[in-house]
Amino acid sequence: MQFLRPIFVHVIRVLDWPMDGGWLWIDGYELATNGDAVARRSLFVMPAALIWPNTPARRPVFQPPAFSSSAVR
Repeated sequence: MQFLRPIFVHVIRVLDWPMDGGWLWIDGYELATNGDAVARRSLFVMPAALIWPNTPARRPVFQPPAFSSSAVR
């Protein structure tokens, strides 16, 4: 076991390195409780042991202000 407590990770990619027994290497960012990335990690995992959240945590997406044609001269 690599961690004393579970961690939440935003997975960036699954590496295509050949592994035996169903294990995978994944790259991702460890997330703090507020959803901020605190560390980049490469993890050796057994996919069947991963726990997926019911709904993924989503951060607000920046949307630039809309410009109206009357504001442009």
